[in-house]
Amino acid sequence: MRILIASDIHGSAYWCEKLLEAFENECADKLLLLGDILYHGPRNDFPDDYSPKKVFTMLNAVKEKITCIRGNCDSEVDQMVLEFPILADYALLDDNGRTIFATHGHLYNAETPPLLKKGDVLLNGHFHSPCQKELANGAFYVNCGSVALPKEDTLHSYLIYENGTIEFKDLETGGFFDCLQL
Repeated sequence: MRILIASDIHGSAYWCEKLLEAFENECADKLLLLGDILYHGPRNDFPDDYSPKKVFTMLNAVKEKITCIRGNCDSEVDQMVLEFPILADYALLDDNGRTIFATHGHLYNAETPPLLKKGDVLLNGHFHSPCQKELANGAFYVNCGSVALPKEDTLHSYLIYENGTIEFKDLETGGFFDCLQL
């Protein structure tokens, strides 16, 4: 299965449209969203083309392909307009015995990881900067960065996960900029 992983759309219709174009161009089977879908948050500036109504309309059109995790900016009122569930704090995916712990990052992250074993993967968004590293217990930490509001001079980014490989991609160009082979 080919999974496109992204986080932190923050209500940007412009970047949501780019994300859905990437989803189609990548021929991904699933879209795994790691939270912060509609609201920009009190610490963030408005992203490009801030329009939560457009965002939920675009995402609802592909709802059958979305798995979504709750971010710190997502709320019950957002669930009223989104036609796919968003209120779980994490999802566990199994890839041939490897656990992939997908979460937003405000509860579980590299500094406060869940219980994982060597070779497992902790996926985050939240920090708006793509990153990969091995944790002390041998699990992998992977942050997909942000679709709409990248920080630390990083790219608007997403991940592609397939067959134990995680590719970091530039949302503007579709170009590859990093890779992790599990």
